[in-house]
Amino acid sequence: MVTCDLKYLTDAIVKLDVKNIGNLVHEAIAAGTRPLEILKALNMGMEEVGQRFQKNEYYLADLIMAGETMNEALKVLAPYLKVEKGKIKGKVVLGTIEGDLHDIGKNIVKTMLSSAGFEIYDLGIDVPPKKFAEKAKEVGASVIGVSALLSTSVPTTAKVVEELTKSGIRTKVKVIIGGGAVRKWNIEKFGVDDAVNDVVEGVKIIRSWMED
Repeated sequence: MVTCDLKYLTDAIVKLDVKNIGNLVHEAIAAGTRPLEILKALNMGMEEVGQRFQKNEYYLADLIMAGETMNEALKVLAPYLKVEKGKIKGKVVLGTIEGDLHDIGKNIVKTMLSSAGFEIYDLGIDVPPKKFAEKAKEVGASVIGVSALLSTSVPTTAKVVEELTKSGIRTKVKVIIGGGAVRKWNIEKFGVDDAVNDVVEGVKIIRSWMED
């Protein structure tokens, strides 16, 4: 639970106050607040934004702005977190599948998971299936999140599962695909563990896997 005197940080995220969030974090640090407590307050703001999005009170543009606000806060906070680093909750590999250049949803997921204490390896856009498997094996990731906004790129996600199988780590790594063209029937068709077209729901699923 975040203390009352840090609620202003939570509120700044919810109010999408990208202009002032950096100064607010500076002030909290100067006041002697522990970096992990600041991070907790910021993360609560991101969770509130996610809840409002699911209730249709916030829209995609608000999610993007919340992500930008969080990133501005983390620019200030990151050096202090290196000194006082909490236990990593798990490792996640993210990327937009080969043939797709969209990254808005991926970036929102990255911000929300990073702020919640997960170690993220972002491969960027237009990522070949083999690269997902190689990175997961290299870093010991438990989850791969594949962004696929275009209907033409969604089927390529099946190859990520194939590459994991070839690498002998399919049983150790869960795969979730997300994007506007993704549907639940993709789970069975492409052999993934879950499929969502809602970034907040995707974050919830990944967190539930990692925190089990």
